[in-house]
This record gives sequence, structure tokens and C-alpha cells, in this order.
Amino acid sequence: MGGAVSAGEDNDELIDNLKEAQYIRTELVEQAFRAIDRADYYLEEFKDNAYKDLAWKHGNIHLSAPCIYSEVMEALDLQPGLSFLNLGSGTGYLSSMVGLILGPFGVNHGVELHSDVIEYAKQKLDFFIKTSDSFDKFEFCEPSFVTGNCLEISPDCTQYDRVYCGAGVQKEHEDYMKNLLKVGGILVMPLEEKLTKITRTGPSAWETKKILAVSFAPLIQPNHADSGKSRLVHLPPVAVRSLQDLARIAIRGTIKKIIHQETMSKNGNGLKNPPKFKRRRVRRRRMETIVFLDKEVFASRISNPSDDNNNSEDLEDEKREEEETKPSELKPDPPVNFLREKVLSLPLPDPLKYYLLYYREK
Repeated sequence: MGGAVSAGEDNDELIDNLKEAQYIRTELVEQAFRAIDRADYYLEEFKDNAYKDLAWKHGNIHLSAPCIYSEVMEALDLQPGLSFLNLGSGTGYLSSMVGLILGPFGVNHGVELHSDVIEYAKQKLDFFIKTSDSFDKFEFCEPSFVTGNCLEISPDCTQYDRVYCGAGVQKEHEDYMKNLLKVGGILVMPLEEKLTKITRTGPSAWETKKILAVSFAPLIQPNHADSGKSRLVHLPPVAVRSLQDLARIAIRGTIKKIIHQETMSKNGNGLKNPPKFKRRRVRRRRMETIVFLDKEVFASRISNPSDDNNNSEDLEDEKREEEETKPSELKPDPPVNFLREKVLSLPLPDPLKYYLLYYREK
């Protein structure tokens, strides 16, 4: 699947293309896509393909095409504080983007069949938390992954506000998937070759919308040949945050507000430079006179001797204006992590500073 938009030179250009093609339509989804570089979830030898709108698979590791993830994120209608379940969570790329929107009081769980993919996802998650400046721009709902077949989830599990399944769902499993949802919740999954959005409007009421045609590998059916018994998947418990953790979230939030206020004050409500408007120029046109005489046509041109001079002056003026308004070709300054700088400048013991920064390396 994929190939709906042009390839990008980098992550931002890929997102620009997805926006232009109307796959990304909301600001929250755009921010999440820009915050996490898709190439970080590729193996090093395959990173040249990271910004193409194509799915990628290597062994058990799989990433859907960017256009598919865009449609999924938009259809889920994510909001801070919601609970999310990712069935077939794979590399954790989608779960991490979702976590940026859910915020610190959301729930972010994933179920993955292959244990080696779970390890890969944990490595990528750890790399993002330790090294990405995007981590400090958001309050993150860290995903938790468990190994197992998503068709064997324990029947006493909690229900979720949002559920996504990343493999083709057979018709006989549709009700099983629906029962994972709270009332008011949204389920997005490939069902009968269509990416489908199902909203639970009541205990036994549903609204279904087909989004687009897709081709996904089907869900792998449980195999009980070895033991003859079902291996129930127990999802992580919904943890209550400690007072210490809540204090860290509150302090970071307060510092971010202070930084925002300082930036607004320094830049004059965010308008650094007023936009320049190009002076409208009126060109003089040469007049042509056409005279019809019997069956012959005579054309004469009446022009002002100064027209040629004026036209060349106009062109020179326009060229001068373009050079004045052209942005300088200086290299942009490297991005500054203002939250980190502010925390490190506080009169606090170093261990407390590093706790506020989640012990991140940069």
C-alpha cells in the first residue's frame, strides 16, 4: 500500500506532501507526525526509503505507508486523556505519535504477536525518549507493549476509547473488535479490504464509515496445537501516577507556560516582522491601430518614445525589490531546547533537575 504522495527529502517534506494531498488535515496530527522522524524506525540499511509513501517490511518488522497512518490518525479523532489500544503495535511508531496527543493522563497500550518486534519497539521508544527534542515539546503518554495474539485478549480486560488494528480483520472477528470499545469510542481497522471507522454510539449501537480501499495481511489466527489451550493476553493495568510524577508534570507544564509568555512578549505577540506587500505596478501598454481598407488590412503601431525606457526601468525596479525581499541564504540556527535550558538554570540540586528532564541525554 502507498504511493499516493510524492517522496520527501526528509520527514518535514514528507509531511508537507501528505498535507497537500489532504491525508493530514488537522494540526494535532500534523504536529505528531513532524515530532517523530519516520526514518528512526527503519533499520539503518533501509533508511533511504523512509520518506517514500510506501509500506516497509523486513522479517517480522513492518511499517504501513505514511498515507495509511495519516488516515488512521485522522479517523481516530484523538484527544488528550483518552485510552488507546493498538492491536499489532509493531515498531511502536504509531503508538508513539498517538502518545504525543494523549498526554500524561492518557492510556497507551499495544499488543504485538512477535517478541522480537516488541524488543525492537522498546529500543526505538527508548531512543526517542533519550535523544529527541520533540519529547520536551509535548507531555508524553509512554506506550506499554505486551506479547500475544490480539484475538486472545482476556475477556475481563478494560475497554478503550480508541482502538486500532493493523492487520486485516475477518468478518467473523468484527464483533470481538467492537467489544473492546467504550460507548462513544472509535475503532479503526481494515475490514473486508476497506479501512473502516466504527463508532460505538450506544451499548448495542454502532455507526460505520468506509474510509478507503486498502490491502492488509490478515490477522494470524491463534494456534493451540501445542497445548490445546488458549494463551490469554493480559493487558497492562491502568497505573495511577505517583505524587512525585504528578509534581514533575505540573512543574514542566508551568515552565513551558513561562517560556511561551516570554517568547510572546519578546516577539510582540509572535509577529516578528510585518509582512511586506509588493507595490502594485502599472505597466504602459503599446497601442496598436488596425485599419480595414477594402479587402486589405493595414496595421500601424503608435508608441510613446519613452515606453522602452520606462519598461526597462520597471524591470530593474522589480528585480531590485525581489532581491530586497529574498530571504538570506544563511544557515538556520540549530534548534534550541528552551525547556531543558530553563530547567538547568534553576537553583535546584542536580538530581532534581535531571529528574525533571527524565534523565535524558540531551
